[in-house]
Amino acid sequence: MDYPEVTLITYTADAEKLVCAAAKLCYAADSSTVFRHDVGEVKTFLTRLRNMGHLSPFEHASYTFLLEGVSRALTHQLVRHRIASYSQRSQRYVTHDTFDYIVPPSLEGKTVVTENGVVDAVEYYRSFMDHAADVYQKLRDSLGGEGESANQDARYILPNATETKIMVSMNARELFHFFGERLCRRAQWEIRRTAEEMLRLVKEATPVIFSGIGPKCVRLGYCPEGKMSCGKFEEMRQQYKKT
Repeated sequence: MDYPEVTLITYTADAEKLVCAAAKLCYAADSSTVFRHDVGEVKTFLTRLRNMGHLSPFEHASYTFLLEGVSRALTHQLVRHRIASYSQRSQRYVTHDTFDYIVPPSLEGKTVVTENGVVDAVEYYRSFMDHAADVYQKLRDSLGGEGESANQDARYILPNATETKIMVSMNARELFHFFGERLCRRAQWEIRRTAEEMLRLVKEATPVIFSGIGPKCVRLGYCPEGKMSCGKFEEMRQQYKKT
């Protein structure tokens, strides 16, 4: 399976004009004027808002994604972003006697020392997943073999690598924060890859809102990670500022 599979399901219509109007309303004596935008005004106005840190108007623009081909390890990180809505495939109501799983690319080319000798790390990993699937099925059989009553306790054996599907909705302001944290080179590879794809999609949909958005070092103008910095601040700034 190719991963992650990210789809932008829907987003607020005329999001950029809406954010502009919401911001204008804060300063308008006559509300009938807030929806009148000159050519080029939206881009200038939204850029000014972000530079000022006046971000509440961006909360009116909402985006909904479907994430597939991602692991439970990823979604455990994702749901820490709390200003969002989530709907995830259940391991209680959906049987996982055979399940897809994510293989970390870092295992490729590595070996593992076992009591039977040295084996390929990816093959060793896959053999454990096969074993987990077999144990899961046997536990389900012992718990009645079908339905949620069997699934709900047999699922305890399922690993974090188990593939899952989740729908997530965030407003633009929360996405600024999400991208700031998860595009950082220190973010775990899977959620970083997912964030990169999400950013690509929202830039296609609303390029003005997400122009120049990237990891937090791009917004701050320096890396806040101290000794844990990746040391590639200038490279990151060039990569995201130009888009």
